[in-house]
Parts: sequence; C-alpha cells; structure tokens
Amino acid sequence: MTVPKKLFIKTYGCQMNVYDSERMAEALGGQGYVETQSPDDADMILLNTCHIREKAAEKVYSELGRFRGLKDARPDLKIGVAGCVAQAEGEEIMRRQPLVDLVVGPQSYHRLPELEAKTRNGDKALDTDFPPEDKFEVLKNRPKSKRAPAAFLTVQEGCDKFCAFCVVPYTRGAEVSRPADRILSEARDLVDRGVREITLLGQNVNAYHGAGATGDLTLAGLIWELDKIDGLERIRFTTSHPNDMGDDLIEAHGTCAKLMPYLHLPVQSGSDRILKRMNRSHTAESYLRLIERIRAARPDILMSGDFIVGFPEETEADFQATLDLIEEVNYGYAYSFKYSTRPGTPAAERPQVDDDVASERLQRLQALITRQQRSAQDAMVGREVSVLFEKPGRFDGQMVGKSDYLHAVHVKDSGAAVGDIARVKIVSSGANSLAGERV
Repeated sequence: MTVPKKLFIKTYGCQMNVYDSERMAEALGGQGYVETQSPDDADMILLNTCHIREKAAEKVYSELGRFRGLKDARPDLKIGVAGCVAQAEGEEIMRRQPLVDLVVGPQSYHRLPELEAKTRNGDKALDTDFPPEDKFEVLKNRPKSKRAPAAFLTVQEGCDKFCAFCVVPYTRGAEVSRPADRILSEARDLVDRGVREITLLGQNVNAYHGAGATGDLTLAGLIWELDKIDGLERIRFTTSHPNDMGDDLIEAHGTCAKLMPYLHLPVQSGSDRILKRMNRSHTAESYLRLIERIRAARPDILMSGDFIVGFPEETEADFQATLDLIEEVNYGYAYSFKYSTRPGTPAAERPQVDDDVASERLQRLQALITRQQRSAQDAMVGREVSVLFEKPGRFDGQMVGKSDYLHAVHVKDSGAAVGDIARVKIVSSGANSLAGERV
C-alpha cells in the first residue's frame, strides 16, 4: 500500500487565501498528499501568503528561516511559497531563501502538480504568470471530501480600482468574473458535500458580472440563481466596494430570504479629502446615503466596515471626520489598521504621518468600534436568531455556530449536530460571543 505524503499549508490574510489553500490541497491530493496540522512531519510545506500589510515579505522570510532545521534534517522536504508575496517577490524569494523549492502565484496554483513533480526531480519550480486557462476549471475534477457546513466560493478576482494604498491590482491582476454556470456547479457540489452556507468571495465581489445563460449576471442575479439550489440555506458575500452596490443588490437584501442580514462595506476614511487621496471615488456623504438605502431595504442588517488610520497627510480634522462617520453608521463589526506603506503604490511616496500619532489615533478609533460592537452584541440578548451549528463546544453537549448576523453563538445541551440550523434565544452576551438556548 502506498503511504500518503503529508502536506502542511499555513494560510495568511483574507478569506480568498483560505479558499485558495483548500484548492491547493485538492490539487496536491491528486498527487497522493494528505493534509497534516504540523510542519514537523510534512513532506511539503506551503506558505500561502498575503501582501496587504507592511513587512509582509519580511515576515515570510522569517517564517521560512524557522524551517531550516527541518530541511537540514530531511533534505527531501519540499518548501513552497504561494499567494501574493510569491507573485510580488518571484525569484527574489528563492535567491534570499535557497531552501525554497517552489514559488507559485495566486493565478497559477492549478499548476501545482506539475510544479511539485519538478521539485521531486531536484529542480526549482517558479510560476507567477497570469495564465490564459481557467484555474477553477482545471481543478474541478480533483478529489473532494466531505465539507464543513459553511464554505467560501470565489466568484470574482482582481481589482480595477487602484486605491492608492493597495497592491491587489498588481498581485491579483485585473477584475475577472467567473461564468455563472461554473459557480452554480461548484455550489451544488458543495451542498452535496454537506455545505449549507456559502460566502461568495471577490476582491470587489459586488463588481461581479459573470456570463449567464441569457447574458451577464450581476452579483444580485447570481444570488437569485443560488437561491434556487435546494439544501443551500444561507448566502453571504465579501468584500464589497461602495461604488458597486447596485440597486438590485440592495433590493436583494430586503427580498432574498437566503441572503443573510450582514454586509461588509469598507469605507476606509470619513474625510473626503483623504478619500480623494486614496482614490476611493466616493465621498463620506455618498457612503452614508448608501447605508440609509440599504437599511431601508433591510432594517435589521448588521453593517461591517474597514478603516485605515494615519493615511499619508491625514490631519486631526480628517481623523475626526472618520470618528464622526463611525458614530453615525454605528457598526456591528469593523476592522481597522494603521496605514502601512506598500512599495510601488502611490501613497508610499507621500509624506507619512508620524507613527506615534497614527498609533494613538488607532487606539481611539478601536475604542469607539469596540463600544459599538459590544452594544450591537448586547442588543441581541432576548432575541431569537437562526444559528448554523459548525462544531462542538468545549463542554459536553455544547455546540458552537454562527447566527444570521455572523455572531458566534454557544448553546448548551442543544441536541444539535454539525450542519443543523435551529432557532435560538440569546440569553447572554460575552466578550466575543453570545450564549443561547434552543427554542
């Protein structure tokens, strides 16, 4: 009997990288690999990297250095770097870290089997092209296993927005939408494997315009096609751009029962001056009016956002405008970051805000966001919500799942199994989760 080879994948960054890691595991599954949770017994180590944050490449090199002992002890161990740092750094990774055998960009991971075979012959393997073939189609017949009840599904990749702070257009390429029939086929396959909730992914997911049976579909059109799939109970999508929030998508939030009442809609800043310098192509006022329209369609929707603090040339007045916007929107979730320079982006060449000033502003902003998040969570106490149970909890009989609003919910003595959806009454609110009882 052939002993399976072991694959360890460490994933950094966004949900799309999580999705990509799953596809890479499936691609190498055809070569006899099974996943392991530890690099210590792996035959191949893959780092699926993200290039969004400052010093992302340096962190990858540091991580690679930790594997030197494993490589010295087991020379046959293969080490690879995938994702956006791989796309940006290319041959530089192999030059700086000779222990790396394989470098593959996010558009080429369907070529992993042939790249892996090349390393087994003692050669280095590098592929950071933007190949003409559809990587999703190449991978669709790979071995597949039973899935967790919630899954990601990439529908759109790349970005044409060219925000001044962002490397995505350079590492992921131009916006490309997958044909609807291929997405629907993958969704049906996921449902057949136990998935009940699908999150549609894209760098600008609501810019989706994939080919459908009677012409291009918008994201709303795709959601309505997914709505027809028996067994698929929940639909989400991320990440959106305010400029692509069309009327039909707003309407879908009010009329599609399977579309969950949660929307991640990054704004980045509340200052029009900074938004213009970011090349965001929207204003604070247009964003606020958009939120009004969305809430008119779905009054109970929970809003989430992204914020960059300390963007080049940001003044205290600019920062205060951001705080004012946060106060007005009242977010249920939000993600905030101190601006970090990305080489090759326009913002990297501009006068930078003092690091201590940016850090102090970030603390103030996060304190406000934390208060809003906790208030939104506390407001759930006494309400009934729908919970998709995803895994057992720490205690006997306890199950943990996600509410329709994406809150983590713990239920004791639920009598539920993984994949069940049940009505739950929220009885208490903790630091980062809710506790409930089956109705």
